[in-house]
Amino acid sequence: MIDSGTTAWMLLCTALVLLMTPGLAFFYGGMTRAKSVLNMMMMSFVSIIVVTVAWVLYGYSLAFDTAGDGTGFINKIVGGLDYLGLSGVYNAVYENLIVAGGNVTPEAAAADNFPLMVFSAFQLTFAIITVALISGAIADRAKFGAWVLFSLVWATVVYFPVAHWVWGGGWLGQLGIEDFAGGTVVHINAGAAALALALVLGKRSGWRKEPMRPHNLTLVLLGTGLLWFGWFGFNAGSELAPDQTAGLAFMNTQVATAVAAGAWLIVEKLRDGHATTLGAASGAVAGLVAITPACGFVDPWAAVVIGLLAGVGCCYAVGLKYKAGFDDSLDVVGVHLVGGVIGAVALGFVAAYPFLPGQNKGILIEGGQLSQLGLQVLGPVVVGLYSFVLSWVIGKIIDKTMGFRISQEAEVAGVDVTTHAETGYDLGSVHASGVVSPNGPVPATKKVDA
Repeated sequence: MIDSGTTAWMLLCTALVLLMTPGLAFFYGGMTRAKSVLNMMMMSFVSIIVVTVAWVLYGYSLAFDTAGDGTGFINKIVGGLDYLGLSGVYNAVYENLIVAGGNVTPEAAAADNFPLMVFSAFQLTFAIITVALISGAIADRAKFGAWVLFSLVWATVVYFPVAHWVWGGGWLGQLGIEDFAGGTVVHINAGAAALALALVLGKRSGWRKEPMRPHNLTLVLLGTGLLWFGWFGFNAGSELAPDQTAGLAFMNTQVATAVAAGAWLIVEKLRDGHATTLGAASGAVAGLVAITPACGFVDPWAAVVIGLLAGVGCCYAVGLKYKAGFDDSLDVVGVHLVGGVIGAVALGFVAAYPFLPGQNKGILIEGGQLSQLGLQVLGPVVVGLYSFVLSWVIGKIIDKTMGFRISQEAEVAGVDVTTHAETGYDLGSVHASGVVSPNGPVPATKKVDA
Protein backbone atom coordinates (compact mmCIF):
# COMPACT_ATOMS: atom_id res chain seq x y z
CA MET A 1 0.00 0.00 0.00
CA ILE A 2 1.24 3.49 -0.93
CA ASP A 3 1.02 6.15 1.75
CA SER A 4 -0.54 9.11 -0.08
CA GLY A 5 0.59 11.66 2.52
CA THR A 6 4.23 10.61 2.36
CA THR A 7 4.07 10.47 -1.43
CA ALA A 8 2.64 13.99 -1.65
CA TRP A 9 5.27 15.25 0.79
CA MET A 10 8.12 13.76 -1.24
CA LEU A 11 6.76 15.09 -4.53
CA LEU A 12 6.60 18.57 -3.01
CA CYS A 13 10.13 18.34 -1.64
CA THR A 14 11.40 17.10 -4.99
CA ALA A 15 9.93 20.16 -6.73
CA LEU A 16 11.47 22.44 -4.09
CA VAL A 17 14.93 20.99 -4.56
CA LEU A 18 14.68 21.24 -8.34
CA LEU A 19 13.78 24.93 -7.93
CA MET A 20 17.11 25.43 -6.18
CA THR A 21 19.05 25.03 -9.42
CA PRO A 22 17.31 27.95 -11.20
CA GLY A 23 17.77 29.80 -7.89
CA LEU A 24 21.48 29.01 -8.05
CA ALA A 25 21.51 30.32 -11.63
CA PHE A 26 20.17 33.68 -10.44
CA PHE A 27 22.56 33.69 -7.47
CA TYR A 28 25.61 32.95 -9.60
CA GLY A 29 24.42 35.05 -12.56
CA GLY A 30 24.10 38.19 -10.46
CA MET A 31 27.58 37.69 -9.01
CA THR A 32 29.31 37.64 -12.39
CA ARG A 33 30.04 40.57 -14.66
CA ALA A 34 27.28 41.65 -17.03
CA LYS A 35 29.05 40.24 -20.07
CA SER A 36 28.94 36.70 -18.62
CA VAL A 37 25.56 36.48 -16.90
CA LEU A 38 23.82 34.34 -19.51
CA ASN A 39 26.68 31.87 -19.76
CA MET A 40 26.80 31.53 -16.00
CA MET A 41 23.09 30.83 -15.78
CA MET A 42 23.25 28.43 -18.73
CA MET A 43 25.86 26.36 -16.93
CA SER A 44 23.30 25.69 -14.21
CA PHE A 45 20.43 25.02 -16.59
CA VAL A 46 22.41 22.65 -18.79
CA SER A 47 23.29 20.66 -15.67
CA ILE A 48 19.60 19.86 -15.37
CA ILE A 49 19.60 18.47 -18.90
CA VAL A 50 22.83 16.47 -18.71
CA VAL A 51 22.38 14.96 -15.26
CA THR A 52 18.72 14.06 -15.84
CA VAL A 53 19.59 11.99 -18.91
CA ALA A 54 22.55 10.31 -17.21
CA TRP A 55 20.48 9.59 -14.09
CA VAL A 56 17.73 7.86 -16.02
CA LEU A 57 20.08 5.78 -18.15
CA TYR A 58 22.47 4.58 -15.45
CA GLY A 59 23.02 7.10 -12.64
CA TYR A 60 20.29 5.97 -10.27
CA SER A 61 21.36 2.37 -10.67
CA LEU A 62 25.02 3.14 -9.93
CA ALA A 63 24.09 5.21 -6.88
CA PHE A 64 21.24 3.25 -5.29
CA ASP A 65 21.13 -0.31 -6.60
CA THR A 66 22.36 -2.24 -3.59
CA ALA A 67 23.36 -5.15 -5.86
CA GLY A 68 22.36 -8.02 -3.61
CA ASP A 69 23.47 -7.84 0.00
CA GLY A 70 25.99 -5.07 -0.63
CA THR A 71 28.80 -6.96 1.08
CA GLY A 72 31.06 -7.47 -1.94
CA PHE A 73 33.97 -5.10 -2.53
CA ILE A 74 32.58 -3.73 -5.77
CA ASN A 75 29.13 -3.32 -4.22
CA LYS A 76 30.66 -1.17 -1.51
CA ILE A 77 32.15 1.14 -4.15
CA VAL A 78 29.37 1.42 -6.72
CA GLY A 79 25.83 0.17 -7.20
CA GLY A 80 24.64 -2.55 -9.56
CA LEU A 81 22.95 -2.41 -12.94
CA ASP A 82 19.44 -3.63 -12.15
CA TYR A 83 17.88 -0.18 -12.57
CA LEU A 84 19.39 0.83 -15.91
CA GLY A 85 16.91 3.05 -17.72
CA LEU A 86 14.94 3.07 -14.44
CA SER A 87 13.63 -0.35 -15.35
CA GLY A 88 12.01 -2.10 -12.41
CA VAL A 89 11.45 1.17 -10.55
CA TYR A 90 7.86 1.94 -11.56
CA ASN A 91 6.14 -0.78 -9.53
CA ALA A 92 8.59 -0.72 -6.63
CA VAL A 93 7.96 0.81 -3.22
CA TYR A 94 10.69 2.68 -1.40
CA GLU A 95 11.97 0.95 1.71
CA ASN A 96 14.04 3.07 4.04
CA LEU A 97 16.28 0.19 5.02
CA ILE A 98 17.30 -0.24 1.37
CA VAL A 99 19.89 2.40 2.12
CA ALA A 100 22.33 0.88 4.57
CA GLY A 101 23.42 3.75 6.75
CA GLY A 102 20.82 6.02 5.16
CA ASN A 103 18.49 8.53 6.77
CA VAL A 104 16.52 6.07 8.85
CA THR A 105 14.63 6.99 12.01
CA PRO A 106 11.91 5.01 13.76
CA GLU A 107 9.27 7.43 12.45
CA ALA A 108 10.52 7.23 8.88
CA ALA A 109 10.73 3.46 9.00
CA ALA A 110 7.04 3.38 9.86
CA ALA A 111 6.08 5.65 6.95
CA ASP A 112 8.22 4.39 4.10
CA ASN A 113 5.46 3.45 1.70
CA PHE A 114 5.93 5.77 -1.23
CA PRO A 115 6.90 4.97 -4.83
CA LEU A 116 10.53 4.21 -5.52
CA MET A 117 10.20 6.38 -8.63
CA VAL A 118 9.54 9.37 -6.39
CA PHE A 119 12.64 8.58 -4.34
CA SER A 120 14.62 8.39 -7.58
CA ALA A 121 13.28 11.78 -8.72
CA PHE A 122 14.12 13.29 -5.32
CA GLN A 123 17.70 12.07 -5.45
CA LEU A 124 18.02 13.24 -9.07
CA THR A 125 17.52 16.84 -7.96
CA PHE A 126 20.45 16.47 -5.54
CA ALA A 127 22.70 15.22 -8.32
CA ILE A 128 21.70 18.13 -10.55
CA ILE A 129 22.49 20.92 -8.12
CA THR A 130 25.77 19.31 -7.03
CA VAL A 131 27.05 19.51 -10.60
CA ALA A 132 25.73 23.05 -11.03
CA LEU A 133 27.48 24.24 -7.86
CA ILE A 134 30.90 23.54 -9.36
CA SER A 135 30.39 26.02 -12.20
CA GLY A 136 30.69 29.06 -9.95
CA ALA A 137 34.44 28.53 -9.61
CA ILE A 138 35.10 28.89 -13.34
CA ALA A 139 32.85 31.82 -14.23
CA ASP A 140 33.78 34.07 -17.18
CA ARG A 141 36.32 31.75 -18.81
CA ALA A 142 35.08 28.20 -19.53
CA LYS A 143 34.05 26.77 -22.89
CA PHE A 144 30.41 25.83 -22.76
CA GLY A 145 30.90 22.52 -24.62
CA ALA A 146 33.77 21.57 -22.32
CA TRP A 147 31.57 22.26 -19.30
CA VAL A 148 28.82 20.03 -20.71
CA LEU A 149 31.29 17.18 -21.19
CA PHE A 150 32.82 17.69 -17.76
CA SER A 151 29.35 17.64 -16.18
CA LEU A 152 28.55 14.28 -17.73
CA VAL A 153 31.85 12.62 -16.88
CA TRP A 154 32.05 14.07 -13.37
CA ALA A 155 28.53 12.99 -12.47
CA THR A 156 29.35 9.49 -13.73
CA VAL A 157 32.69 8.84 -12.06
CA VAL A 158 32.45 11.09 -8.99
CA TYR A 159 28.92 11.95 -7.88
CA PHE A 160 27.18 8.62 -8.51
CA PRO A 161 29.84 6.57 -6.67
CA VAL A 162 30.05 9.05 -3.76
CA ALA A 163 26.27 9.02 -3.36
CA HIS A 164 26.48 5.24 -3.22
CA TRP A 165 29.26 5.34 -0.63
CA VAL A 166 27.22 7.42 1.79
CA TRP A 167 23.54 6.87 0.98
CA GLY A 168 23.32 3.86 -1.31
CA GLY A 169 24.70 1.08 0.86
CA GLY A 170 28.37 1.79 0.21
CA TRP A 171 31.35 1.60 2.50
CA LEU A 172 31.11 4.99 4.21
CA GLY A 173 27.46 4.42 5.05
CA GLN A 174 28.30 0.99 6.41
CA LEU A 175 30.96 2.52 8.63
CA GLY A 176 28.29 4.84 10.04
CA ILE A 177 29.11 8.29 8.69
CA GLU A 178 26.29 10.77 9.29
CA ASP A 179 25.23 13.06 6.45
CA PHE A 180 21.56 13.87 6.75
CA ALA A 181 21.04 15.83 3.54
CA GLY A 182 24.32 16.15 1.68
CA GLY A 183 27.03 18.12 3.45
CA THR A 184 29.58 15.57 2.29
CA VAL A 185 27.86 14.11 -0.78
CA VAL A 186 26.87 17.50 -2.22
CA HIS A 187 28.82 20.43 -0.83
CA ILE A 188 32.24 19.02 0.05
CA ASN A 189 32.10 16.99 -3.15
CA ALA A 190 31.29 20.03 -5.29
CA GLY A 191 33.66 22.35 -3.39
CA ALA A 192 36.65 20.07 -3.90
CA ALA A 193 35.82 19.72 -7.60
CA ALA A 194 35.51 23.50 -7.88
CA LEU A 195 38.99 23.96 -6.44
CA ALA A 196 40.43 21.47 -8.92
CA LEU A 197 38.79 23.15 -11.92
CA ALA A 198 39.87 26.61 -10.77
CA LEU A 199 43.46 25.35 -10.79
CA VAL A 200 43.07 23.67 -14.20
CA LEU A 201 41.60 26.74 -15.91
CA GLY A 202 43.77 29.30 -14.17
CA LYS A 203 42.98 32.88 -13.27
CA ARG A 204 40.65 35.18 -15.16
CA SER A 205 42.28 37.82 -17.33
CA GLY A 206 42.88 40.84 -15.13
CA TRP A 207 42.24 39.01 -11.85
CA ARG A 208 43.24 41.17 -8.88
CA LYS A 209 44.06 44.00 -11.31
CA GLU A 210 40.57 44.87 -12.52
CA PRO A 211 37.37 45.22 -10.47
CA MET A 212 35.23 42.12 -10.92
CA ARG A 213 32.30 43.08 -8.76
CA PRO A 214 28.85 41.46 -9.00
CA HIS A 215 26.92 43.23 -11.75
CA ASN A 216 23.40 42.74 -10.33
CA LEU A 217 22.92 42.25 -6.61
CA THR A 218 19.15 42.18 -7.02
CA LEU A 219 19.56 38.91 -8.94
CA VAL A 220 21.84 37.63 -6.18
CA LEU A 221 19.20 38.31 -3.54
CA LEU A 222 16.49 36.75 -5.69
CA GLY A 223 18.61 33.65 -6.10
CA THR A 224 19.32 33.56 -2.37
CA GLY A 225 15.60 33.66 -1.62
CA LEU A 226 14.89 30.81 -4.03
CA LEU A 227 17.73 28.76 -2.58
CA TRP A 228 16.55 29.39 0.98
CA PHE A 229 12.99 28.44 0.05
CA GLY A 230 14.00 25.31 -1.84
CA TRP A 231 16.43 24.23 0.87
CA PHE A 232 13.53 23.32 3.15
CA GLY A 233 12.74 20.56 0.68
CA PHE A 234 16.43 19.70 0.49
CA ASN A 235 16.83 19.25 4.25
CA ALA A 236 13.41 18.40 5.65
CA GLY A 237 12.68 16.21 2.65
CA SER A 238 15.77 14.11 3.34
CA GLU A 239 13.95 12.56 6.28
CA LEU A 240 11.84 10.85 3.58
CA ALA A 241 8.74 11.14 5.73
CA PRO A 242 6.59 13.99 7.12
CA ASP A 243 7.36 13.41 10.78
CA GLN A 244 9.01 14.92 13.86
CA THR A 245 12.50 14.67 12.42
CA ALA A 246 11.41 16.48 9.27
CA GLY A 247 10.06 19.26 11.47
CA LEU A 248 13.35 19.40 13.35
CA ALA A 249 15.31 19.61 10.11
CA PHE A 250 13.00 22.37 8.86
CA MET A 251 13.47 24.50 11.98
CA ASN A 252 17.22 23.92 12.13
CA THR A 253 17.54 25.00 8.51
CA GLN A 254 15.85 28.31 9.26
CA VAL A 255 17.78 28.93 12.47
CA ALA A 256 21.27 28.20 11.14
CA THR A 257 20.69 30.21 7.97
CA ALA A 258 19.49 33.29 9.81
CA VAL A 259 22.32 33.13 12.34
CA ALA A 260 24.98 32.64 9.65
CA ALA A 261 23.70 35.59 7.61
CA GLY A 262 23.74 37.78 10.71
CA ALA A 263 27.21 36.61 11.73
CA TRP A 264 28.61 37.38 8.27
CA LEU A 265 27.15 40.89 8.41
CA ILE A 266 28.66 41.52 11.84
CA VAL A 267 32.10 40.39 10.66
CA GLU A 268 31.83 42.70 7.65
CA LYS A 269 30.78 45.63 9.79
CA LEU A 270 33.60 45.15 12.29
CA ARG A 271 36.24 44.35 9.68
CA ASP A 272 35.28 46.59 6.75
CA GLY A 273 33.06 49.23 8.31
CA HIS A 274 29.91 48.28 6.38
CA ALA A 275 27.53 45.35 6.02
CA THR A 276 26.67 44.42 2.44
CA THR A 277 23.80 42.74 0.63
CA LEU A 278 26.30 40.32 -0.91
CA GLY A 279 27.44 39.48 2.60
CA ALA A 280 23.89 38.75 3.71
CA ALA A 281 23.35 36.50 0.71
CA SER A 282 26.68 34.70 1.10
CA GLY A 283 26.17 34.24 4.83
CA ALA A 284 22.73 32.76 4.29
CA VAL A 285 24.09 30.23 1.79
CA ALA A 286 26.96 29.38 4.15
CA GLY A 287 24.46 28.64 6.90
CA LEU A 288 22.35 26.51 4.58
CA VAL A 289 25.42 24.53 3.58
CA ALA A 290 26.71 23.98 7.10
CA ILE A 291 23.41 22.83 8.60
CA THR A 292 22.71 20.40 5.76
CA PRO A 293 24.59 17.37 7.15
CA ALA A 294 23.36 18.00 10.69
CA CYS A 295 19.81 19.32 10.38
CA GLY A 296 18.02 16.14 11.44
CA PHE A 297 20.43 15.21 14.22
CA VAL A 298 20.84 18.34 16.36
CA ASP A 299 18.70 20.54 18.60
CA PRO A 300 18.01 24.14 17.52
CA TRP A 301 20.54 25.53 20.01
CA ALA A 302 23.20 23.51 18.18
CA ALA A 303 21.94 24.91 14.87
CA VAL A 304 22.69 28.36 16.29
CA VAL A 305 26.27 27.27 17.01
CA ILE A 306 26.71 25.74 13.56
CA GLY A 307 25.27 28.83 11.89
CA LEU A 308 27.58 31.08 13.88
CA LEU A 309 30.64 29.00 12.97
CA ALA A 310 29.63 28.96 9.31
CA GLY A 311 28.93 32.69 9.10
CA VAL A 312 32.23 33.69 10.66
CA GLY A 313 34.35 30.88 9.24
CA CYS A 314 33.16 31.15 5.65
CA CYS A 315 33.36 34.95 5.70
CA TYR A 316 37.08 34.68 6.36
CA ALA A 317 37.54 31.59 4.18
CA VAL A 318 36.46 33.34 0.97
CA GLY A 319 39.57 35.52 1.24
CA LEU A 320 41.94 32.55 1.30
CA LYS A 321 41.95 32.40 -2.52
CA TYR A 322 43.89 35.65 -2.62
CA LYS A 323 46.58 34.32 -0.29
CA ALA A 324 46.72 30.91 -2.02
CA GLY A 325 46.61 32.43 -5.50
CA PHE A 326 43.71 30.53 -7.10
CA ASP A 327 40.78 32.23 -8.82
CA ASP A 328 37.59 30.72 -7.42
CA SER A 329 35.32 33.21 -9.16
CA LEU A 330 32.21 32.97 -6.99
CA ASP A 331 33.67 31.52 -3.76
CA VAL A 332 32.48 27.95 -4.13
CA VAL A 333 35.46 26.71 -2.12
CA GLY A 334 35.10 29.26 0.67
CA VAL A 335 31.37 28.70 1.11
CA HIS A 336 30.57 25.14 0.05
CA LEU A 337 33.77 23.24 0.81
CA VAL A 338 34.52 25.06 4.05
CA GLY A 339 30.86 25.28 5.08
CA GLY A 340 30.34 21.59 4.37
CA VAL A 341 33.36 20.65 6.48
CA ILE A 342 32.18 22.86 9.36
CA GLY A 343 28.77 21.20 9.40
CA ALA A 344 30.03 17.63 8.99
CA VAL A 345 32.67 17.88 11.70
CA ALA A 346 30.52 19.90 14.12
CA LEU A 347 27.98 17.11 13.92
CA GLY A 348 30.51 14.84 15.60
CA PHE A 349 30.34 17.09 18.66
CA VAL A 350 26.70 18.14 18.90
CA ALA A 351 24.60 15.29 17.48
CA ALA A 352 21.72 14.69 19.87
CA TYR A 353 19.78 11.99 18.03
CA PRO A 354 21.08 8.63 16.79
CA PHE A 355 21.50 8.00 13.11
CA LEU A 356 20.22 4.45 13.38
CA PRO A 357 18.21 2.95 16.26
CA GLY A 358 20.34 1.30 18.91
CA GLN A 359 23.51 3.27 18.21
CA ASN A 360 24.93 5.59 20.86
CA LYS A 361 25.89 8.64 18.84
CA GLY A 362 24.88 11.43 21.15
CA ILE A 363 26.57 14.71 21.99
CA LEU A 364 30.27 14.03 22.49
CA ILE A 365 30.45 16.02 25.71
CA GLU A 366 27.58 13.95 27.11
CA GLY A 367 29.13 10.54 26.55
CA GLY A 368 28.76 10.08 22.81
CA GLN A 369 31.24 8.03 20.85
CA LEU A 370 34.59 9.63 20.03
CA SER A 371 34.76 7.28 17.06
CA GLN A 372 31.84 9.11 15.48
CA LEU A 373 33.85 12.31 15.43
CA GLY A 374 36.56 10.38 13.61
CA LEU A 375 34.04 9.26 11.00
CA GLN A 376 32.82 12.82 10.55
CA VAL A 377 36.40 13.80 9.74
CA LEU A 378 37.07 10.74 7.59
CA GLY A 379 34.11 11.34 5.29
CA PRO A 380 35.04 14.89 4.21
CA VAL A 381 38.70 13.95 3.81
CA VAL A 382 38.03 10.89 1.64
CA VAL A 383 35.30 12.47 -0.46
CA GLY A 384 37.22 15.74 -0.79
CA LEU A 385 40.40 14.04 -1.98
CA TYR A 386 38.55 11.70 -4.34
CA SER A 387 36.58 14.53 -5.89
CA PHE A 388 39.59 16.82 -6.17
CA VAL A 389 41.86 14.27 -7.83
CA LEU A 390 39.26 12.95 -10.27
CA SER A 391 38.06 16.47 -11.12
CA TRP A 392 41.60 17.62 -11.81
CA VAL A 393 42.27 14.61 -14.04
CA ILE A 394 38.99 15.01 -15.96
CA GLY A 395 39.57 18.74 -16.34
CA LYS A 396 43.14 18.25 -17.55
CA ILE A 397 42.12 15.65 -20.13
CA ILE A 398 39.41 17.91 -21.49
CA ASP A 399 41.78 20.88 -21.50
CA LYS A 400 44.47 18.96 -23.41
CA THR A 401 42.04 17.58 -25.99
CA MET A 402 39.22 19.99 -26.82
CA GLY A 403 40.36 22.85 -24.62
CA PHE A 404 38.54 23.95 -21.49
CA ARG A 405 39.20 27.67 -21.50
CA ILE A 406 37.99 30.25 -24.01
CA SER A 407 40.50 32.50 -25.76
CA GLN A 408 41.64 35.70 -24.10
CA GLU A 409 39.95 37.73 -26.83
CA ALA A 410 36.63 35.97 -26.21
CA GLU A 411 37.02 36.43 -22.47
CA VAL A 412 37.61 40.15 -22.80
CA ALA A 413 34.71 40.57 -25.23
CA GLY A 414 32.42 38.53 -23.01
CA VAL A 415 31.50 34.86 -23.13
CA ASP A 416 27.81 35.68 -23.63
CA VAL A 417 28.39 37.24 -27.04
CA THR A 418 31.22 35.00 -28.21
CA THR A 419 29.63 31.70 -27.13
CA HIS A 420 25.88 32.24 -27.17
CA ALA A 421 25.55 35.23 -29.52
CA GLU A 422 23.34 36.89 -26.91
CA THR A 423 23.58 39.49 -24.19
CA GLY A 424 21.84 39.57 -20.85
CA TYR A 425 20.88 43.22 -21.22
CA ASP A 426 20.11 44.42 -24.75
CA LEU A 427 19.92 48.09 -23.79
CA GLY A 428 20.95 49.32 -27.21
CA SER A 429 17.61 48.37 -28.74
CA VAL A 430 15.81 50.66 -26.31
CA HIS A 431 17.56 53.69 -27.73
CA ALA A 432 17.44 52.45 -31.33
CA SER A 433 13.66 52.10 -31.30
CA GLY A 434 13.13 55.81 -30.69
CA VAL A 435 11.56 57.79 -27.90
CA VAL A 436 7.92 58.28 -27.14
CA SER A 437 6.36 61.72 -27.66
CA PRO A 438 2.73 62.85 -27.25
CA ASN A 439 2.29 62.25 -31.01
CA GLY A 440 3.64 58.67 -30.92
CA PRO A 441 7.09 57.08 -31.42
CA VAL A 442 9.79 59.31 -32.84
CA PRO A 443 12.80 57.76 -34.64
CA ALA A 444 16.00 58.06 -32.68
CA THR A 445 17.59 60.07 -35.51
CA LYS A 446 15.16 62.94 -34.86
CA LYS A 447 15.63 65.36 -32.02
CA VAL A 448 12.74 66.07 -29.71
CA ASP A 449 12.55 69.48 -28.11
CA ALA A 450 12.40 69.57 -24.38
